[in-house]
Amino acid sequence: MPFGYASPEQIMRDKADYARKGIARGRSVVVLQYVDGILFVAPNPSRALHKISEIYDRIGFAAVGRYNEFEELRLGGIRYADINGYTYDRSDVTGRGLANLYASNLGRIFTESIKSLEVEVVVAEVGDNRDGDAIYRLTFDGSVFDEHGFAAMGGQADAVAGRLKERYRESMSLADALEVALAALTEPGGERPPLAQLEVAVLDRNREHRKFLRLTGARLERLLAQTTTSATPPATPPATPPTGPDAEPPATPPTAPPSAPPTGPPTGPEGDVDDGSGPL
Repeated sequence: MPFGYASPEQIMRDKADYARKGIARGRSVVVLQYVDGILFVAPNPSRALHKISEIYDRIGFAAVGRYNEFEELRLGGIRYADINGYTYDRSDVTGRGLANLYASNLGRIFTESIKSLEVEVVVAEVGDNRDGDAIYRLTFDGSVFDEHGFAAMGGQADAVAGRLKERYRESMSLADALEVALAALTEPGGERPPLAQLEVAVLDRNREHRKFLRLTGARLERLLAQTTTSATPPATPPATPPTGPDAEPPATPPTAPPSAPPTGPPTGPEGDVDDGSGPL
């Protein structure tokens, strides 16, 4: 046996362990269906590097891992979609075809290259109705998983997927779906990522032509406000006093004696005064 020999099985295991460790160092990404399409949510402190992008009219892309590696996959998918859409028809570009292309490339690199790609990818396609939606999750070795309802990848993906499974339900509104995604991405007892570090996008089936829409700024703030309102439990209504001939009359609260008017100069409320010069 030559010096330094390693069996193919050992080489594949080493490649897989190396890729899993690299992917686990990233932050999780959540993709889930809601009543009008598919929602993408990812904590991302960078404003220049996107983990969620558009591929074609109805197809979205999300990834975790090394940015330079999944960015090459994204650009390759765009070229594939543009060439096929121009050569044949735009309806011939499908999420399944793109997922098969990615699976072929990832599998070839995993088996032939010394180093496998440290990436995990989701290709999502929105249909004319819920039954036409598709979510494909691809791993570093080219395996394809046809997900139903939701998918989680990167970071503590198993824990995030477990929290998603507990909270997810079909035909949720966009605000409810965002609430479920943020709850799944937040560790128990931890704090949710701030607005400035959230990357959110949707594939909205009700939009004309291009279905992809990135949610930022005031639009995302309004949506987060709706999630906060829906998560607040309703106030308990006051008890209704009994009525009837045997009911006792309500007790009259005691009245406090009138206080003397203040003699000192008028004062404002405690805290800083809002003069309207702060940020919107």
